[in-house]
Amino acid sequence: MTKNIYLNIHYFIVFFDRFFYYCSQSGAKVSPKMSKKKTMYSLEFPIRCSPTILYGFLSTPVGLQEWFAEKVDQRDHKFFFTWNGATDEAEVLEHLDDEFIRMRWNHAAKDEFFEFSIDQSSVTNETILRITDFAEKNDLKDQQRLWSTQVTELKHRIGS
Repeated sequence: MTKNIYLNIHYFIVFFDRFFYYCSQSGAKVSPKMSKKKTMYSLEFPIRCSPTILYGFLSTPVGLQEWFAEKVDQRDHKFFFTWNGATDEAEVLEHLDDEFIRMRWNHAAKDEFFEFSIDQSSVTNETILRITDFAEKNDLKDQQRLWSTQVTELKHRIGS
């Protein structure tokens, strides 16, 4: 139930991001209040698995479909994520096997991205997933909760 609430919040945010993007592309006036620059934030989650296994869940359609979206397809350097019949596209900007993958939604500003990076603590040897994303300040808490819910699902799928 909680996951569905956060997914609905995600769909709502994506819808309005797309709406304002298309309005700005068509020359329509967008209220300055609604087109604020987003804030970058990072979250860290300990994950009990190897970086190689975790990277597969973060960078492949099969892995992402396990925890991130209902359906995921990939063509060249683009991923197509489907939730409740709506598809969103993200381009892979950079990646380094077993270390990170950075993507940008097709409706996002050029300086915005979301990134999954993997670190391993030299002290505890624990694998750490760091998620970097952008959100408007008033949506920050909801976005953080959404990622927490998604990562809980990821941990469940990995068996962590």
